[in-house]
Amino acid sequence: MLKDITLGQFFPGSSLLHRLDPRAKLVAVVLFVVSLFISSSFWGYALCFLFLAWCVHISRISPKMILKSLRPLVIILIFTGVLNMLYTPGEAIFHFWIFNITKEGIFNAAFMIFRIVLLIAATSMLTYTTSPIALTDALERLLGPLKKLHVPVHEFAMMMTIALRFIPTLIEETDKIMSAQKARGADFDSGSLIDRAKALVPILVPLFVSAFRRADELATAMECRLYHGGEGRTRLNTLVMAPRDWGALAFMAAFCLLVMNAQRIAAVVL
Repeated sequence: MLKDITLGQFFPGSSLLHRLDPRAKLVAVVLFVVSLFISSSFWGYALCFLFLAWCVHISRISPKMILKSLRPLVIILIFTGVLNMLYTPGEAIFHFWIFNITKEGIFNAAFMIFRIVLLIAATSMLTYTTSPIALTDALERLLGPLKKLHVPVHEFAMMMTIALRFIPTLIEETDKIMSAQKARGADFDSGSLIDRAKALVPILVPLFVSAFRRADELATAMECRLYHGGEGRTRLNTLVMAPRDWGALAFMAAFCLLVMNAQRIAAVVL
């Protein structure tokens, strides 16, 4: 299960999505998320799905990786769907004790699960096609105006870089600790949910020790390289918006408007 967590992983490539400016990709993902939340019709979600499928195709990233990133969230998706089915008022089609399953609840649950899946897939595509350094550099540039309000933008971007960089490392460390515990007779797969949760407690201590040790080594390395914040620092790669980046932003703005009016357009065309 831990190996299915792909957050923070970057797959180098030369596709159009890989070559886009990370600032353009960040803004594009925000516009895509806005499109998901303003859409309330089947046609709007269909457009979002087709657009995301096209992005996966041109990025040359296997769809299996997208599905793999969703596996750890199956329980959350099921829980969200059940809550929407049981607590959405409308025309009841099934009644049990104090629970009512309504027609509107089923549709709402389906749309909510689909929305979460598309949201996770879109953010996964962002991290798959953008290196953590480029992503945090873009975030620092986008939040640059906040420096006038004395917001520590550089420090925030640095923390994000470190967090994204160490997610795969800590997952790998956890997997090694669990393998070592299993070799000593630990059982993480049998028993009730509470028993399995208790079995994970011995993993936390060595994991925290390893995390603090790595943090101390990183702090020492930064001190040895005379790191003192973002004041006066130069950049190895300067971000420059190319025509294709502005074109991608214009396309996403038009796409957002199209999704917003998808129901009306479908009613006129059909």
